[in-house]
Amino acid sequence: MTASFGRRLRPTSVPPLDDDDLLDEILLRLSPDPSSLPRASAVCARWRRLVSDPGFASRFRLRHRRSPPILGCFIRDKQSPIVSFVPTMEAPNRVPAERFSLQLGGRGPITFLDCRHGLLLMFLPCWIKVLVWDPFTGDQHRLDIPPGFDTKQGIGGAVLRAGGAIHHFQVVLLGREKQVITACVYSSEAGVWGILISTPLPNEVPVESDFRGVPVLIGDSLHYLITGVCSRILEFDLNRRILTVIAGPVDILDVGSCQSTVMRAEDGGLGILFKSDCNVQLWRRKIDCDGEASWVLGRTFELDTLLSLNSEEKEPTVMLGLAEYNNAVVVQTVAGHFMVQLVSLQFKKMSETSSWHFHQPFESVYTGGNIMP
Repeated sequence: MTASFGRRLRPTSVPPLDDDDLLDEILLRLSPDPSSLPRASAVCARWRRLVSDPGFASRFRLRHRRSPPILGCFIRDKQSPIVSFVPTMEAPNRVPAERFSLQLGGRGPITFLDCRHGLLLMFLPCWIKVLVWDPFTGDQHRLDIPPGFDTKQGIGGAVLRAGGAIHHFQVVLLGREKQVITACVYSSEAGVWGILISTPLPNEVPVESDFRGVPVLIGDSLHYLITGVCSRILEFDLNRRILTVIAGPVDILDVGSCQSTVMRAEDGGLGILFKSDCNVQLWRRKIDCDGEASWVLGRTFELDTLLSLNSEEKEPTVMLGLAEYNNAVVVQTVAGHFMVQLVSLQFKKMSETSSWHFHQPFESVYTGGNIMP
């Protein structure tokens, strides 16, 4: 083979999109919206082969674990054993309501404890168990409450997949006896509960206080709001297995028409959302160079003004659930239910009804193809 003078022969190489490994890396960077992979699979047989591989689906979920979309909300009525799904995304990303539903036998209420990494954690008082449910696969894991927990005093809990795990999960259970908080961790890989971990509560925390709402995961620590006359935050370090009580902002009370919940602040640290009637305050915990912690008041806004509620619609307004990765809160009003994004203050009306109860926003990466056109 010859070449004209002054020209160099280029080495033979595989075009980028003909290299399966490189194409795999490109496809992994698609948006985590539910329509992304079905659309990619429709391009050609080769793309369909790549994105339908179970290993690719696992890597795709891992890559977008910290930036999942809000697929919708799980809801239940006060005494119903049925968990229903209400989709919130628009077509072509709207997941059908019937795709995620759960019919539990027996009677009595179900308590939503947490939702994270595509798993839902519930307390089943009738069975004195907690249930870990994977809505994508339908898998259910019913776990006995470990000895040392008094469920009559109320329990809190969290579910998560540690590190790069896809199939294994951890459950953190919290209980209280008088002024002592107890935690215990279940590992699905080991199949057992760990040892009990305890810490005393400050004396000023009332006996009737409880764990309010779902926890928020900041770094390697879970944070729960302990409600009472003066709010405290319980931090559980997952790596060191240590419980610590953190003081909240001194101005934050949780009584009467006031509500508060822990959240992820704009800088990724620990925050608190405090709502009094329609006024919302977003607080951020700040650590200085000497390791000293303080609370800083950030954004404030009025819910009735933001949602354009008239005087008859603005009372009451109730926070029903928080999506931790998207920093969005579900708000119940007389005019219906709204999803409010706390950074951008953009909102979406989810329904006209105001009769739903016990919302649990569902943030996850959906890799299935069963979505609405």
